[in-house]
Amino acid sequence: MNLSIPKVWELLDRFKGQCQLRDWKTSEHEDWVKTGDDEYHNFLWIQTVHPSTFEKIAVNHKCAIRKGVSYQVVDVSYTAWLFPQSPPENLIQTIKENPELSRRTAIYDLSQAYSGKPLCLKLNETESMVFKEFEKFLEEELGIKVKPVHKLPPLKT
Repeated sequence: MNLSIPKVWELLDRFKGQCQLRDWKTSEHEDWVKTGDDEYHNFLWIQTVHPSTFEKIAVNHKCAIRKGVSYQVVDVSYTAWLFPQSPPENLIQTIKENPELSRRTAIYDLSQAYSGKPLCLKLNETESMVFKEFEKFLEEELGIKVKPVHKLPPLKT
């Protein structure tokens, strides 16, 4: 099978186009989606990231949003990390070991899709409707099967 998927930034641009059809706000310059309930869902695409940088960003829940010629810092409800190459195992482990972090952070490993196999491994325990739509987009628009790599135990109440 000859699988041809767009580069990550093109993939996100196409997905943001679909988000606009749902009346979700998107940015021309940044990779975030704002839903009607004023929740920001941020997408970060990256080749590799140092574990301490990953943790700082994942725990901080902030994002700079361009407003005209200036920027505004907003709270981010959910962050998805898109990796065109396999993410470091220690990042997966960090998410697995911190259920609270995993409920706000998703990881998408697109490495197999970019090497010709229609598969995206995910670690997503969020309640993000945008990320659910992203997974649906990958499957329906690009023919990429999204498969979980880990299931977290239920949240203790």
